[in-house]
Amino acid sequence: AAAAPKSPVLTAMEQELERNLAGLKSATPPPYFIGYTVTEQQRAQVQGSNGALLESHESRARFLEAQVRVGSYELDNTRNVGDGRGGGSFSGTQIPIDDDVDAIRRAIWLETDSQYRSAAEALLRIETGKEVKVQTAEGKAPDFSREKPQTHFGPRVAFQLDRKPWEERVRRVTREFHDSPEILNSIATFTAIAENQYQATSEGTRLQFGNVRYRLELFVQSKAPDGMDINRYYNFDWTDPAGAPSDQRILEQARQLIKETQALRRAPLVEPFAGPALLSGRAAAVFFHEVFGHRAEGHRQKDITEGQTFTNKVGERILPDFISIYDDPTRARQGSDVLLGHYPFDDEGVRAERVTLVENGVLRNFLLSRSPLVGFPNSNGHGRRQVGFSPVARQGNLIIESQRKLPEGELRRAFIEEIKRKGKPFGLYIEDLEGGFTFTGRGLPQSFALLPLVVYRVYADGRPDEVVRGVDVAGTPLASLDKIVATGSTMEVFNGYCGAESGSVPVSAVSPAVLISELEITKKETSTDKPPILPHPAHDPLAGRTSTGGGR
Repeated sequence: AAAAPKSPVLTAMEQELERNLAGLKSATPPPYFIGYTVTEQQRAQVQGSNGALLESHESRARFLEAQVRVGSYELDNTRNVGDGRGGGSFSGTQIPIDDDVDAIRRAIWLETDSQYRSAAEALLRIETGKEVKVQTAEGKAPDFSREKPQTHFGPRVAFQLDRKPWEERVRRVTREFHDSPEILNSIATFTAIAENQYQATSEGTRLQFGNVRYRLELFVQSKAPDGMDINRYYNFDWTDPAGAPSDQRILEQARQLIKETQALRRAPLVEPFAGPALLSGRAAAVFFHEVFGHRAEGHRQKDITEGQTFTNKVGERILPDFISIYDDPTRARQGSDVLLGHYPFDDEGVRAERVTLVENGVLRNFLLSRSPLVGFPNSNGHGRRQVGFSPVARQGNLIIESQRKLPEGELRRAFIEEIKRKGKPFGLYIEDLEGGFTFTGRGLPQSFALLPLVVYRVYADGRPDEVVRGVDVAGTPLASLDKIVATGSTMEVFNGYCGAESGSVPVSAVSPAVLISELEITKKETSTDKPPILPHPAHDPLAGRTSTGGGR
């Protein structure tokens, strides 16, 4: 496509970059790298609850982040020394939304000065302390990679939105929940985000590009008679206004959530259990994101405080030989589903690329930002961050492929055979998850947890599947990955927002269903609060009656 005109924002960044480079050249120490990123966000949100509107608003803002590095590519002010971190705060600042070059330059000037002072102080501390602090071999890798400058001028993106129809939709869908006496609370949230990013660096990178994302989230809360919280959640994601879900589809999904909520309130509790488990494709996607994906992020390999599960395992088998994994931010869709982890350039100005992480069970690579590792000197376009955070290596679109794919019926038969082989009366089928978390630091157990929403007991003797509640999944990564037995043949997508050191970033994971020979189930945290004493006002036969007091 033909290049779009250069934005006045980028013009201001270029002019101030040139002036600051020249002016700070004689400073002690001089900067060897300066980079500016401006992120412009247009955001609209409509939220409703229980048939009524909670909020409806639209906003626009711009944020500047200035990065100043002093020292050299080999050792600079961002170096981790021992268990401490170097300088180079990326807190950022809000700047004018007007295309006023002078006003934008003034903001850049002040932020550059602040960042330079912090960087110079940090480098002095690092050079003083590095000889008396222990470092891992990976910690001795260079602090910043040398990358080819990128130039791309894409058009500015924006959305035109009439919020009134969405206000009515969130009223209508939450009214559907309101009509169910089992639902204590319901929230529907529609969000539209248009984000434009501008980058300019002293190495010559000049970028302007953007994307638009839409999301509708449905969330319902209920309570079992014993006080356990019952939550159900579903989200729709799309990038083209024409791809919005129809009213019929939204209402059908709402009714499905109500049906599942009602079943979960009546469901029996699960006792702690270790045995065969079958994860749907959506649940398996979260499993791989938590268990494998975070441990393959590059910065964890050179930080001495990290567990470094895979650091020295390149070339070794870490998964069954029928599993391969890659991360591909250049991929925008999986079938009809959009992938939230899609982007053309990362937040350090490096072009996104597909990275093979595991090939036939063998670890081949890591997700890399511009913080290189020994043997991996360059970024592969995975330096990501939420506005206001420093970029680190993060997942984009994590995709799991299998050479042992079974049709749905065969996979279920293999699951039941595994239950019998283990001598268990049942196994667990995990259909849906709200998410999960993992511990990667050395000071904590190298473990992960998954938070299921819908789980079924599958009996070896042929009894009907039974929905159960109170289930959490716990495990350790190396053991759990090694116990994958087979996979399904249909790929499913999990879209979400992942929170880690560099903030919350949009990610996707794509996986077939996965059969695991042994997974440990623990009891979910519960509440001691009983359900409300009185029934829902709309479902109380006495709520409409009034009484008057007699007088003398």
